[in-house]
Amino acid sequence: MTAACRRQSGSNRGLHTMIMRTMLALLLIASIVTPRVAGSCTNILVTPGASADGSTLITYSADSHTFYGELVLIPAGVFGPEATREIIEWDTGKSLGRIPQAPRTYRVVGNINEKQVAIGETTFGGRDSLKGPAGILDYGSLMFIALERAATAREAIRVITGLVAEHGYASTGESISISDSREAWILEIIGKGAGAKGAVWVARRVPDGYISAHANHPRIRQFPLNDPANCLYASDVISFAREKGWFSGRDEEFSFCDTYAPLTASKLRSCEARVWSVFRRAAPSLGLTADYVDGSTLQKRMPLWIKPDRKLSVQDAAALMRDHYQGTAFDMTRDLGAGPFASPYRWRPMAWEVDSVKYLHERAISTQQTGFSFVAQSRASLPDPIGGVLWFGVDDTYTTVYVPFYCGITRAPKSWAAGTADFGSFSRESAFWVFNFVANWAYTRYSDMIVDIQGVQRELEGGFLADQPGIDQAALKLHEQAPQLARDYLTDYCERQGEMVTERWRKLGDFLIWKYLDGNVRDSQGKVTHPKYRESWYRAIVRDAGDRVKVLTPDASPKPAAATDR
Repeated sequence: MTAACRRQSGSNRGLHTMIMRTMLALLLIASIVTPRVAGSCTNILVTPGASADGSTLITYSADSHTFYGELVLIPAGVFGPEATREIIEWDTGKSLGRIPQAPRTYRVVGNINEKQVAIGETTFGGRDSLKGPAGILDYGSLMFIALERAATAREAIRVITGLVAEHGYASTGESISISDSREAWILEIIGKGAGAKGAVWVARRVPDGYISAHANHPRIRQFPLNDPANCLYASDVISFAREKGWFSGRDEEFSFCDTYAPLTASKLRSCEARVWSVFRRAAPSLGLTADYVDGSTLQKRMPLWIKPDRKLSVQDAAALMRDHYQGTAFDMTRDLGAGPFASPYRWRPMAWEVDSVKYLHERAISTQQTGFSFVAQSRASLPDPIGGVLWFGVDDTYTTVYVPFYCGITRAPKSWAAGTADFGSFSRESAFWVFNFVANWAYTRYSDMIVDIQGVQRELEGGFLADQPGIDQAALKLHEQAPQLARDYLTDYCERQGEMVTERWRKLGDFLIWKYLDGNVRDSQGKVTHPKYRESWYRAIVRDAGDRVKVLTPDASPKPAAATDR
């Protein structure tokens, strides 16, 4: 279809219509069949100077309890002057309207396009009075339209902010990560309230050699007012706040996040704590203590970006996304809620009360309700179809496998592709459901089963990483002959690997059912064993049940005979 798109003339209206319907159908699969509920995501941004191989990396976990994870491919296209694009709201599947289509669009593979531009987001909501703006462009549509139209991260920012100014914004506050093979940017944007068109926003370039992160709360505070190479912002981002009475200081004192989404103790604990965990792991030398985010004070604020103690690889970025606050004051495996098998998961709701006292469960980066996640890798040293790789996984970051999908591919493996299945029913043909089956079975005996899962995870991901240089070189040689040969080669490779991973995970699920049937644990020889609970769990049972579970010792001494017995 792509070749046909490029050959079409202005008079070929039928082909225009066919292409538009195809593209919209693909988007509808991702948004209408499985609407995404915003509000609980995590992003990490790694600049080329902070990465081990000079690539730009961004990560994203799309976290929602009702979101079906799949790899959506949108073909490139060429369109006539009358073509329009329908806007389908990502969270609800509703049609919000139409906008003029661009004359040319790029191929999109998940959240990366053929020019190695990648995008992720986290929703922060913001002031209640700024909800419900008058516009037709929601954050999800803006992300994918930017991928369709932008050849660089800066261009993606211009696309998003330009469209919002023209057609209006339809979401609440968003922090958006945008990268290409040379730069990484954070764009933070929020609407102007009910009935108001447009949005206020600011975008900052992460300095080379540094990393950043955001997790459902805006992080840009003060920003340079005259440095367009590193900072872009709406002309009224400060004056709008003055009109609302939210800011009265000097322009250089203005803080975007403190004005449009004031920080609270709960936001520190549930959102900024995830950023803190990324930073404390990437740069232990900074000594960032838990009181930055435990809610005890709002005065200590983390920097927007940090320099990592060492340069980070794709594997390191994936590891940072696999975080349960291990070894910190927030470690969920240490309290009674972890159960007998040290589970780091807690079912919702996160907040609860006992005897009118409020409590909470931690919200870690790794969470059970993830639809999909990725590490997007963009490399300036290689041609675009080879340099851009979406390391893509479905379900929880901790138990997924990141499979390499090059941005030059033209189709997805069936088990990962849009339309193979949905959230409405279980299917063993779907990678999403296969991974969920394994993870949900593992929750029953987590501390044991996670060892088996991570063994296969390391085997598969380690193989992909070890093979990547050879795959790159083979594709590069083909690209020198003809770019399409490289795209075909990479498409075949990614398709095989994706299906191999799904089948390997099916077999892992079968193995775990066999090994851990009915609370038993088979040893390496297949013999059924009965390992004890951990000591702390037995003590917890005793504290709760007391004498009810205590083995009583009968009195063995003879009793005096009763009078009637004589």
